[in-house]
Amino acid sequence: MPPAAVPSASLATAQNRTLAALGGILVYAALIGFADNYVRVIANEAGLWQFHATRSVMILALVALMAIPLRLRLRPRNLRAVAARSLIHGTAILFYFGSLAFLPVAVVAAGLFSAPIFVLLIARFAYHQPIGLFRVAAVAIGFLGVILVLGPAKGEAPGLASFLPVLAGALYGLSNVATRQWCAGESAEVLTVGFFVALGLIGLAGLAVLVIWPAVAPAGPDGFVLRGHVAPTGTFLFWTFVQAVASLLGVVAMVKAYQLAEASRVSVFEYLILPISAGWTWVIWGEGLGAQAVAGMALIVVAGLIIAVRRH
Repeated sequence: MPPAAVPSASLATAQNRTLAALGGILVYAALIGFADNYVRVIANEAGLWQFHATRSVMILALVALMAIPLRLRLRPRNLRAVAARSLIHGTAILFYFGSLAFLPVAVVAAGLFSAPIFVLLIARFAYHQPIGLFRVAAVAIGFLGVILVLGPAKGEAPGLASFLPVLAGALYGLSNVATRQWCAGESAEVLTVGFFVALGLIGLAGLAVLVIWPAVAPAGPDGFVLRGHVAPTGTFLFWTFVQAVASLLGVVAMVKAYQLAEASRVSVFEYLILPISAGWTWVIWGEGLGAQAVAGMALIVVAGLIIAVRRH
């Protein structure tokens, strides 16, 4: 699960510490790819809303313990901007995790990594910024990749789960625009805490709705979205805590990477989460990806590279 956007370092730093930044991204991708593969286990035990509420409580407790020793600055400069950006980012990740109960991590991540494409479209149509022929080509290539990754295979009809990662990518791209346009002066820890607060509140709201209007949730992962509060099992609490720790450590590793190298280089490294997530899925569950999905991921990476290079 990609965390909040973070500031970039100077060009001189990027020239000297690029390999160290790559190491930080590898740590981030390994942690997130591993932990996200166990969302299907969590989906067997509880619901999406309870998961987000519980994980946010765990993460905020860990941040509170670290705030004084690490001298974290947790007071936002513009509360309304941070709240709006956190709501958009939180909703994106809500759809991301909702998809993980039904689709492989690498496939869902591919949908989320369509975010740079939506950033370009938002910049063009909302802020009237020119994007040029190369970036137009990147948008076309990226969308073709998304269609290949998330499109139905062997004549199957696409289901709702197939569209959720793309919706997550669109909202994640919007949150990235909000990070630059609304929250440029905020610290990484403020944006991170705001994000998890928003997710926790969304989780609590979902639980409240299911109390007022109960739904019949199918057993197993199929009931992940419709399941209300259940008595937490040891398995649920353990893997939710693993998610909390992996998310925090992943944020730290990514923040460090962006401090060691310029953003245009580090953003390219982030695409490593696609093969690493697929590798964890194969190691843990023995599941591989088809040639169509692999080809689609390659096109998404190519689109991201074009966008990053032209931005630089």
